[in-house]
Amino acid sequence: MTEIIVVEDEHISTAEVQLKHRNVHLDGIPPSDTLADLSDNRNLQRPRRTPLPKIQLSILLFIQLAEPVTCTVIYPFVNQLVRQTGITGGDERKTGYFAGLIESLFYATEAATVLQWGRISDRVGRRPILLVGLFGLMLSTLSFGVSKSYWQLILSRCAEGALNGNVGVTKSMMAEITDPSNLAQGFAFLPMVWATGQTLGPIVGGMLSLPASRWPEAFARVPFFTKYPYFLPCLVVACVCAAAFLLVLVGLEETLPRAMIRQKRNHDSQGTVAKDLVENNSQYFPPTSEARTGFPDSTLPPNEIVADHSGFTEKKGCFVTGAPTNRTADSHSPPSLRSLLNRRVLVPIMNYAFLAFIDQCMTVLQPLMYSTSIPLGGLSFSSFTIGAVMGVWGVINGFVQIFAFPVLLRIVGPRKMYMTAFASYLVCIGAYPLMSFLAKQAGRVDAKVWIVLVVQLSAYVIAYLAYGCVFIYISQSAPSREALGATNGIAQTTASTMRALAPSTASSLFSLSLEQNLAGGTAVYWILWAVIIVGLCSATQLPPRLLAEESTESIQRTGDTVDNP
Repeated sequence: MTEIIVVEDEHISTAEVQLKHRNVHLDGIPPSDTLADLSDNRNLQRPRRTPLPKIQLSILLFIQLAEPVTCTVIYPFVNQLVRQTGITGGDERKTGYFAGLIESLFYATEAATVLQWGRISDRVGRRPILLVGLFGLMLSTLSFGVSKSYWQLILSRCAEGALNGNVGVTKSMMAEITDPSNLAQGFAFLPMVWATGQTLGPIVGGMLSLPASRWPEAFARVPFFTKYPYFLPCLVVACVCAAAFLLVLVGLEETLPRAMIRQKRNHDSQGTVAKDLVENNSQYFPPTSEARTGFPDSTLPPNEIVADHSGFTEKKGCFVTGAPTNRTADSHSPPSLRSLLNRRVLVPIMNYAFLAFIDQCMTVLQPLMYSTSIPLGGLSFSSFTIGAVMGVWGVINGFVQIFAFPVLLRIVGPRKMYMTAFASYLVCIGAYPLMSFLAKQAGRVDAKVWIVLVVQLSAYVIAYLAYGCVFIYISQSAPSREALGATNGIAQTTASTMRALAPSTASSLFSLSLEQNLAGGTAVYWILWAVIIVGLCSATQLPPRLLAEESTESIQRTGDTVDNP
C-alpha cells in the first residue's frame, strides 16, 4: 500500500521525517533509508555527458580514413595511366569513358558487398571483418600500382571496393561506443575524416606518381619505379591500410555484445561471464539500451543483465526495470532483411542516398569546372591552385565538423540542421554558373569570382554537417543491436550505389551541356538543383528528434512522475 506524506509545518525538520517514515514506498521506487536516496535515484535517470573512449574512437577514425584515401589517390594520374595501357587506341577523347569506369567501379563493387560484410559482422563480431577488409584493401591497392593492362586495373579496382568491408562496420562500432550524451560529438568526426581523406588522397597521388622523373637521384636508379611509375602513391596508401590493420589487431576492442560474451567464455567459467563482462566493459554501454541508442531493452543479450539485492535490474552499471533471464546471447540472431525494410529505417537511408549522390556530383564537378578553360565555362585553374584551394577548405572543414557540429545539433535539432546543411548544396551548385558568367565577363578570375568561390566553399563546409546528422539517424533507426550492422550495411550499399552513378552522371551532363550549349552550357547545374529540391522534400520525412532523445525524455518524465506522485 502506498503512503503519501505531506509535510506542511516548516518547523518539522527533514531528519524527523526520515526517522518517522523510514519505510515510505513510492510507486516503482524501492524502500530508501533517506530522502537523499530518492534524489540519487532521480539523478541516475538523468544522463550526463559521458567522456568519449578516446583510444577506441581514434582507431575507428583512422580505419575510416582508409576508404576516401584509397578511392581518391588515383584521381591525379588515372587518365594518364589509362592512356598508357593502350585501351584508348590513341584516341584521347575516349580517355574519360575508360577512366570514369575505373573510378565508378570502386563504389559499384562496394555497394554489392558492403551489406554482406555488415550482416556477417552481426554474427562473428566487428573486429574480424575489419581485419579481413583492411588486409584485402592493402593487397588490392598494391595490385593496382603494379598493373600494366587495363583489365588488371579493373580487377584491382573491383577488389578494392569489394574488400572494403570496414565502411559500414566502423559506423556500427561508433554507435556502440557512444551514448546520447556524446553521440553527436563522436559522429562529428566522421565527415571530418572523409574530407581529410578526399584531400590527402589526390595530394599523395599527384605528388608521388612518376618518382623516377621527379626525383631521378633517388628513384631513377631503381628499375622497379621506372617500370611501375604509379606504384609509390599506392604503396603509401597501402601503408595506411597496414597501419590500420595493426591498430585493429592490437588496440581495438570488440563492441558486439554477443561476440564479447563468446570471447569471455573462452577464458572464464560460465557462471562468471556476465558479471565480468559488466565490470570490464561497462564503459562501452553506459546507460540502458533504449536510452543509449533507442534500441529496446529486450534486444540486449540477457547475459548483460544482473539482478541486485534491491529488486532493480543492473544493466552495464545502470538501473532499469526488468527481470533477469537464463537465455544466452547466442540465442539472439540478427534479424532478416525484410524486417529492416520499414519506414523507420528507409527514410534516413533515402536521405543518405540523396546526400551521397549530390556530394559525389559536387566532388566530380569541382576539379572539372575549376580546370576547364574560361571560354568553355570554367576557371582555368592549375592543378596546384585546385589542390591549394581544396587543402585550405579541408582544414577549415575539419575544425567546423569537430567543434561546431555537436553544439549546433543540440541547439538546432537534427532535422532542421540536416535540411539547412543539405540546402547549402543549392548555393554550392548555383555558384558554378555565376562564377562562369563573371569569369567570361572579365576574361579572367578577378576579385568577384574569388568572392563567389569563398561563398561556395563556405556553403560546402555547412553542407558537410549533413553527414553527421544522417549517420546518427541511420544508427538510431536500427531496431536492435543485432540489426546495427545490417542497417549500416543497407545504408552504405545505397550510398555506394549513388556514388557509383554520380561520376558518370555529372561528367556526362557537364559535357553534354557544353557540347549542345544547353541553357548556355549550364543545364547540368539546374538539373542538380532539381535533385536537391527533391532531396529536401525527402528530408521533411525525417523525425524531428532523435530516438535516443525521446527515450531519455520518457525516462525523465517517468522519474518526475515517481518523484511527484
